[in-house]
Amino acid sequence: RADYVIANPPFNISDWWDPKLADDPRWKYGTPPQGNANYAWVQHFIYHLSPRGTAGFVLANGSLSSKTGGEDDIRERLVQAELVDCIVAMPDKLFYNTPIPVSLWFISKDRHGNGHRKREGEVLFIDARKLGTMVTRKLRVLDDTDINQIAHTYHSWRNQDGRYEDVIGFARAASRDEIKSQDFVLSPGRYVGTEEAEVDDEPIEVK
Repeated sequence: RADYVIANPPFNISDWWDPKLADDPRWKYGTPPQGNANYAWVQHFIYHLSPRGTAGFVLANGSLSSKTGGEDDIRERLVQAELVDCIVAMPDKLFYNTPIPVSLWFISKDRHGNGHRKREGEVLFIDARKLGTMVTRKLRVLDDTDINQIAHTYHSWRNQDGRYEDVIGFARAASRDEIKSQDFVLSPGRYVGTEEAEVDDEPIEVK
């Protein structure tokens, strides 16, 4: 068992299934569909966590809202089991081999771990899709400021140090009841809201 798991599994693998996997003990929250391994990876990571372990991994965005093959039921059980800590929506063009945007999942077996008080019935959603700088036509990079903004938000929420505040358009701690009202879809854009447009008093003629 691992205290920490960090992973970037292959996305949407369709030829992973074998009949011997049908009763695998890793499928505690539901048997993953035979045509997509995303939720097999998720449960593989959870299975190998220690009782106070935390996992951080990258998944394709489809995993946040998919309903194929019972994936929505597995996602609901993960939320109800208080395993989902934080979801971060990332911008596109972060990889050399694909332009698609991805999401970061943070899973915690014991949200009391490391002295943290439990964030009962909450999931933190961070929409980081506007962060990053294009360094070439095809590649975007997050600098230290971007990374620290995400990390500080997560740690201040998790540690309950009094510094965490929701930021409209960027971060919001949503209750389990609210997530249920969204059919357990975990896309951060559904929860963080939209930033208010800046007031622009400059006359159109001057513009």
